[in-house]
Amino acid sequence: MTRIAIIITALGGVGMAATPADARKRTITPYIEIGQVVTADLNTSDVLTYTSVAAGVDASVSSRRVEAQVSYRYERRIGYQARLNDVDVHSGLARAAVHVLPGFSVEGGAIATRARSDIRGANPGTLVGNVDNISQVYSVYGGPTVGTHVGDLGISASYRLGYTKAEATGGASITPGQPRIDAFDSSRSQVAQASLNLKSGTVLPVGITVSGGWERDDAVQLDQKYEGKYARADVLVPVGGALAIVAGGGYENIQVSQRDAVVDATGQPVVDSRGRFQTDPASPARIAYSFDGIYYDAGVVWRPSKRTQLDVRVGRRYGSTSVTGSFSYTPTQSMAIRVGVYDGIQTFGRQLQNGLANIGTSFNATRGGFGGDFNGCVFGAQGGAAGNCLNGALQSINASAYRARGVDAIVSVSRGPLTFGVGAGYANREFVAPNGGTGFSVNGISDESYYAQAFIARALDSNTSIDATAFANYYKSGIAGTDGSFGAGATGTLTRRFGKLSAQGAVGVYSFSQPGQDTAVSVQALLGARYSF
Repeated sequence: MTRIAIIITALGGVGMAATPADARKRTITPYIEIGQVVTADLNTSDVLTYTSVAAGVDASVSSRRVEAQVSYRYERRIGYQARLNDVDVHSGLARAAVHVLPGFSVEGGAIATRARSDIRGANPGTLVGNVDNISQVYSVYGGPTVGTHVGDLGISASYRLGYTKAEATGGASITPGQPRIDAFDSSRSQVAQASLNLKSGTVLPVGITVSGGWERDDAVQLDQKYEGKYARADVLVPVGGALAIVAGGGYENIQVSQRDAVVDATGQPVVDSRGRFQTDPASPARIAYSFDGIYYDAGVVWRPSKRTQLDVRVGRRYGSTSVTGSFSYTPTQSMAIRVGVYDGIQTFGRQLQNGLANIGTSFNATRGGFGGDFNGCVFGAQGGAAGNCLNGALQSINASAYRARGVDAIVSVSRGPLTFGVGAGYANREFVAPNGGTGFSVNGISDESYYAQAFIARALDSNTSIDATAFANYYKSGIAGTDGSFGAGATGTLTRRFGKLSAQGAVGVYSFSQPGQDTAVSVQALLGARYSF
């Protein structure tokens, strides 16, 4: 088990520390598992088999002070054929919020998953057998939040420290002749925020908020540094009922810099055995992106009840029009809907941690028969939030900074024996990089993704359950000469429990296509057993 994987389990363990008198609900279920997997390529008639040996834990706690959940699984895949690689797979998700004192809490999250290394390469679906263009990713964050009132004045502040690591694949499977792009290694991020707030109708008929923040991201690769600072003020004007107009603006300073890569005699970047560019320590820190100036926006806020909230804003930021917004609707404890529209200068580690923070402390951890990496939409559990889609961050791992714009929509429902969820979205990344320097530059190049996912699970009786997942993704790189790729698939699982022992059977189908190439279709099947302690 890697150090990052231990962090994932330990973070969930923070929530498990609630005393019995304080806990309303607490479950901890370690398990071991063994399964036999067969995967067949219908185009080549190639059949591969391997044994899966796994150990994991599913745990959650819900109390007056603590809300936490962790689902972690380590899997060793042992192949029978020389052409099938033996691999270790870590997959897990943890979220926790601990209310230490009134007005003071500590919140954090962690994830271990797998994601595409290069958006131009293969687009694996079920991640069984030999899979190309995939990297193992780990990310963890945590920090305190403080909130209090001094008279009518609300005061809040927070700090978050995070770390993200990706294991390089040693070179992505891209079309020959395409330029090599760098592979992300690791980064350390920090975020600090503070705000002062006067609600409308207290001191003034309008609400006023003054806020400021600082963000820093230090990446190992090419010594990349992101730093952003902002200060702004917002005014909220009630116009009747639950509707209000909001407008605000402020000052922002963002700078992204990086050093050059070492190049060979032909001008090509020198890479190590894992496919990463080597940093030239003598290179100056070149500016990849810089913004220093005023930004502003205006919009509407609609909050007819605690269960329904809408916030939409349009303005000017980063030198162009910017649209952001959010909508949440929780009509009952068993149903939640969330829509988010985002726009911001991002790095891979920061966007992944932001996506993780929006999942909530209660999520659906059903994995299905083939391991269930948390690399798409994560649906909320009963009584929790709707969840969040991580596709925007995990569409591919990239070492360059970028402007991220997109929209995510997710619906989660849990009613008695039936649980289901639907998620979909669109993501666009416009990369920023130095105009000078060495090697191929991604500056100004955009890629985009469309994705959809659906999940359903049902308990047939007290010991039998079924679940199914379907997904479809389309990815397109803006690098000249590349084609878009489309992937779609579905899996289904039947589980039967016999006390602490359970048996599991699963089937799956996946297809991948690119223009000018035959559509690749593969099927998978699994038989396995699990013992829960």
